[in-house]
Amino acid sequence: MGIAGKVALVTGGAKGIGRAIVLRLARDGADVAIADLDEAKAGEVVDDVRAMSQNSVFIITDVSDRDQVFAAVERAATELGGFDIMVNNAGIVQVQTIEDVRPSDLELIQRINVGGVLWGIQAAAAKFMQLGHGGKIINAASIAGHDGFAMLGVYSATKFAVRALTQAAAKEHAADGITVNAYCPGVVGTDMWVEIDKRFAELTGAAEGETYDKFVGGIALGRAETPDDVAGFVSYLASDDADYMTGQSGLIDGGLVYR
Repeated sequence: MGIAGKVALVTGGAKGIGRAIVLRLARDGADVAIADLDEAKAGEVVDDVRAMSQNSVFIITDVSDRDQVFAAVERAATELGGFDIMVNNAGIVQVQTIEDVRPSDLELIQRINVGGVLWGIQAAAAKFMQLGHGGKIINAASIAGHDGFAMLGVYSATKFAVRALTQAAAKEHAADGITVNAYCPGVVGTDMWVEIDKRFAELTGAAEGETYDKFVGGIALGRAETPDDVAGFVSYLASDDADYMTGQSGLIDGGLVYR
């Protein structure tokens, strides 16, 4: 798919969807840097990548800190011998009613979900241009970036913001040979969805597992999404096959939200 020999950096690559993305890119022939705060889990993923005969490095990174993101890109390029693909995957979720949101909640999720993507776009584009070639920037959005979901209002707002940043950056960097796209997963069987389900149970009185089952029941393909489902789409976006695609936020949700 045109990824072999490329160098990628995946934020939040130590677990969940991020881990699956790292392993899929490595399986397709890329060397992959992991930017995360979880050193233990990231180290396990680095070992998995190296077991595929691909190079990997862990870079401890708080994506809400612009300087740390720029430093992570610089280190990835230096230690892995180039830089071609940036996956801004790191993010958090908050489940609460609109009326319960407080300034500290808003500030935290914006710093990570919006700021982390913005700094990643900036750092990757700057490095691509310094190296004198184009590249791929791929951002984590969500079905909640296409529909605003009850109890996920601020989270949805951050994912709508990711779509806006993706479109704007795609327009600004098209002439530089840089494409910018986003992936929008649905109900993925990860720790994040365990937390979402638990919080819905606390807020609505639903039994634990009921909210998850309700959402999965609305998926046309009849099953929950796996991290590997998402990773396959991200690998496509990172490949030469997606060279003519930019500014798009593609739904990869098994048929739950339609646009």
